Parts: sequence; C-alpha cells; structure tokens
Amino acid sequence: MIKNIFKMMYLVAGVFAAITVSSCDDGLEELNRDPDAYSEVIPEYLFTKAQLSAVDISYFGTAALTIGGSMQQLATYKEVPAAGDKYFNDAYSKGYFTGGYSAINEIEEVIRAVSEDPEDVNKLSAARIWRAYIFHHLTDLYGDVPYTEAGRGGSDGIYTPKYDEQSFIYNDMLNELEEAINAFDPTKGTFGTADLLYDGNVDQWKKFAYSLMLRLGMRLTEIDEGSAQEWVEKAIAGGVIVEDEANAYIEYVDGSQVTSRNPIARGLMNGDYIDPQSVENVEGGKLAKTFIDHLKETGDPRLNVISVVWVETGTGVFVADTTTAIQKGMPNAEFNNRPADFPTYSEPNPETILAYDSPLFVMTNAEVNLLLAEADIRGWYGGDAQVHYEEAVRAGMKLWSLYGSAGNISDQRIQTYLAENPFNTGGSFEEKMDQIQTQKWVSLFIVDQYEIFANWRRTGYPDLVPVNYPGNLTGGKIPTRFVLPDSEGTINAANFQEAVDRQGEGNTFLSRVWWDRD
Repeated sequence: MIKNIFKMMYLVAGVFAAITVSSCDDGLEELNRDPDAYSEVIPEYLFTKAQLSAVDISYFGTAALTIGGSMQQLATYKEVPAAGDKYFNDAYSKGYFTGGYSAINEIEEVIRAVSEDPEDVNKLSAARIWRAYIFHHLTDLYGDVPYTEAGRGGSDGIYTPKYDEQSFIYNDMLNELEEAINAFDPTKGTFGTADLLYDGNVDQWKKFAYSLMLRLGMRLTEIDEGSAQEWVEKAIAGGVIVEDEANAYIEYVDGSQVTSRNPIARGLMNGDYIDPQSVENVEGGKLAKTFIDHLKETGDPRLNVISVVWVETGTGVFVADTTTAIQKGMPNAEFNNRPADFPTYSEPNPETILAYDSPLFVMTNAEVNLLLAEADIRGWYGGDAQVHYEEAVRAGMKLWSLYGSAGNISDQRIQTYLAENPFNTGGSFEEKMDQIQTQKWVSLFIVDQYEIFANWRRTGYPDLVPVNYPGNLTGGKIPTRFVLPDSEGTINAANFQEAVDRQGEGNTFLSRVWWDRD
C-alpha cells in the first residue's frame, strides 16, 4: 500500500488540475491547459488522495491541542495553544472545517467519476462509505454543517451550501452505509492497491462500514434510543471488525517526502516536540496528569510504550526513559509560565507516537469490542460483555506492536493487567459504562481522539474534573463543540447564521450538537 502514497504524490497535481480546470472561450483553452496535467479525473488516484486527506486534517491544532487538552490527555503551560488545556483559545478548533471539506470535495469528485458505469459499483460503494466517514467527524465536531449541497461547487455552481440539521445528516449517513454495503458485488472490480485501507477487499470494506454503523448507531443512545438499538443490532448482525486482520489503518514511511510520514507524528513533532531532547518544547506541551495518573494507578503497560521522561545522562546528553516510577503528568491549566520542573514531566514516546513510519488507525477491533460490550449491557446483543471487554483490552495493547519493537507488550503483562482490573460483572449499568468508556478513553489515545471527544460527550465518561483558568471562554466548563470558522459568517452568512441560531448558545465552545443531550 505504501507505494501508492508515493504514486499519489506525483500525480495529485494533475488530478487537481483536472478538477479545477475551467472552460475558456475563443479557442484559448489550449493556452490555459497544463500539458503535464490530466484532462479528466482518475478515480483511483483521487480516491487515494481522499483517504490521505481525511486522516491528515489540522491534527495538532484540533486533535492534540483542543481535544487532547480538554480530554486531559495532553497539557501545556502556555496560553496561546491552550484551546483544550485552559479553554482559552477557540482558533484551533476552526481549522478542521476547511480541511474536512477539502477531503469532501475530493471524495465527491470520485463519486461522480464512478457513478455512471455499473462495473464501478464497488468503487462507488467504497467511496460512499468513505464520504460517510469524513462527514461523521465534521458533524460530530460542529453539529449542523453543509451536507446535501457540499462538494457541489464545481459540478453545480453551489458555492454557499445550506447547513443541514444533524438529525437529517445522521439518518442519511446510516442509510448511505446500508445502501453501499448492499450494493457491493464480488464479481466487479475495486480500487485495488489504490485503496490504502484494504487493497480493495470487499469483505473488509463491509466490516468497516458495519463497524462505522455500530459507532454511529450507538451515538444516538441519548437522543433516540429506539433508532440506536435498531442500527446497533443491524450492524452487529452484518459483521463488524473483531479480529486484528480487519483493522482499518494506513501505513506510512519515514522518507524524504514529508507527506509520506504519519501525519500525527508529523503534527506533534512540527508543532511541539521538534527536539525531543530539549528542555523547552515549542508549545510547552507534555502528557497530562489525569492520563498518566490513571495509567500508573491501574498498572497499564501502555504507559511504557506511550510515555517517556528525558533524563540527562551526561552534560547535554539525554535519553528517553520509560521507567514507570519516573513518569509524571503535567496538570492541566496549572501554569502560565514554564514550571521549574518542566523537564521532569512525561511526553510522547519518540519510538512509537512520534515515529514517522508508524501506522495511522482509522478503526480497530479494540473500539468495536468495547461497543459490543456496551451493546450487551444494554440488552441489545446476546454476547458476553466481559469477554468483549477483555478482547478490547488485548487488542488495544497489541496494536502498539505495529509501531515497532518499542510498542511490544507481552501477553503476561496483559494478563496481569486484566487480573488486577477485572471487568465489573456484578456492577450497576453505570459502573459498567464507566469501566467500558474509560477503557475506550485509553485505547483510543492517539488512535482516534475525535472519537474520544464524541464518546465523552455522549456518555460522560471518563469523569473529568473541569479546570477554571482565569479568562477562559467557557466559565470553567469543558468545551462541547468546535467553533465554526469566521469565514463562514462572511462567505456563507445566511446559511451559517441560520445554523448557529438553530443550535443555540451561539458559535461557541458551549453549544451542543443534536445527539449530545446530557
């Protein structure tokens, strides 16, 4: 799959030229045509690009600073990057919107290109599923967003798309997933190696789509329990990701091409940890006390693959030490200047999280097994919550081995963790929910922080204590929505304002999306 990343980089300029080319009069089109560009969309290359674009959207500002801080997994002493740490800056939350719709524009072009020929039905189904994946992040972060008219500027001249209500968007995304799954035809062609997730494997795409359906169905538990149960049961019956082989992830390499590197590692390195051995990180970031304390208190072996403290072994010589005893998280919103003991706080492991050649996970069996455990305690599934919980723990720990030898966790350590932290089979519904969702908070760290944020808003777990830094934007409340960019209030003013008024609380950190009723 990696070779396709490089192939895409060489061809993407031509693809974009094909997308943006405009008609000219008086025979001047030849003068305006790039001889090195393609004159039509090549769906395979653009599908590769749409996959890469969707997982590389403003990671540092949105997932790390805004979500990582508010979900108390990352911390900073500085004020400027404190969107989540101190609820102090909403600018970073705006960046995902533009990048998200760039990915939507790309996948819409793919869909248009493969919609005419019945032989392309599998390509169309994969593209529809990927579009749903992109849109569910956008609507979960912002609520009401452009949906039915999005990505139609070049094709239909719609440059100020209406904002659809999230209730409609969710219903349509779920129906899209179901229709796309049912349309797959094993006798037809696929994107093949242009598909970075599954190399065109139809069975794997079905599992991914059903797993996404399970995630979205469970999102409705607080707003429409009947629909939630219907979609959850349908997804489970269809077959979801429960084995390592079905995990959806993209491989990266540490090459001369910057875009071939894992965008999470690239974002963290460029944004904060440029020189991991330095006592001064660019944005003053460290791992958060809440997160590190939880890992230490539960004896979680992931601590030693996630976290390091840089220890000086000689004059100006530092080594990354993973020893459990010295790991220490920095408190959220406690400092506004560099603390004297800043170098002693934990930060991301350079051999796993910050490795440019690490994989980027889209959906894993760790998350899916936790969703199945929740479905079971709700009475929507005849499985065994304890079994699925334990499988989720094993899967969540084992996936770190894909980051390299520094991520290996032995079976013995996993079994010790499970013995010391057994599933609370005799607990109340809420006690079981607390355990399942807190495990998800740990399992999805770095893997999918957008889902951590969505799941916390839906369930209230883990039980985080808000901070109240002077001058914060929320009155000491954890943010519940991303803020739409200012440009929308100018370029698409009427539609933007209608959506803001409909959701209430204004375009702020404190307004809630439709399914967040707690």
